[in-house]
Amino acid sequence: MVYSKSGRDKGRMFVVVKLVNERFVLVADGEQRKIENPKLKNIKHLQWTRIKAEEVESYLARGEIPGNHIIRKNLKRIQESGEGGLVDG
Repeated sequence: MVYSKSGRDKGRMFVVVKLVNERFVLVADGEQRKIENPKLKNIKHLQWTRIKAEEVESYLARGEIPGNHIIRKNLKRIQESGEGGLVDG
């Protein structure tokens, strides 16, 4: 789970769905950025958290694409629980 630090989506929470290279990742939130069209983000523009979207991670580990409703459900659960888990740096 990450927060955007810059751009129009600043402050928004996302799930990292793919590591592109050492500088870029693809992120989705299941709402504005769907899994079918994830956003390419520079990792310098993201605030990393210690939180994992475990259900999304299990889909990706099996080589499956999680549904947007799964991503939204994981993000909502984390936001409602008040978990922040920001990592320094």
